[in-house]
Amino acid sequence: MATVLTDENVKEIIASGKPVVIDFWATWCGPCVGMAPIIDKLAEEFEGRVVVGKYNVDEEGDLSTEYRIMSLPTILFFKDGKKTDIRLAGSQKEEVLRAKIEELLAK
Repeated sequence: MATVLTDENVKEIIASGKPVVIDFWATWCGPCVGMAPIIDKLAEEFEGRVVVGKYNVDEEGDLSTEYRIMSLPTILFFKDGKKTDIRLAGSQKEEVLRAKIEELLAK
């Protein structure tokens, strides 16, 4: 199950230095809801190596404003406390997300 990220906990999780994948989503976003099982599956698959989290833009706002999230879903990747250049927008296939997480781990 993906970690629920909020404005209260997200900065601390990113600052931990562990690789972090953040899925920016909303309940009204069809593609976001469709990707939810994939995000949860990858969270389980990479548990202990990568924090895979979901950030609900309707309930939280600071992080989506900071990173200028304009479309949903958007997925950002962090490592060593910093945002990487990996950014995915729109619905993604499981294989694409897995490859990007592997790329993040290899950096």
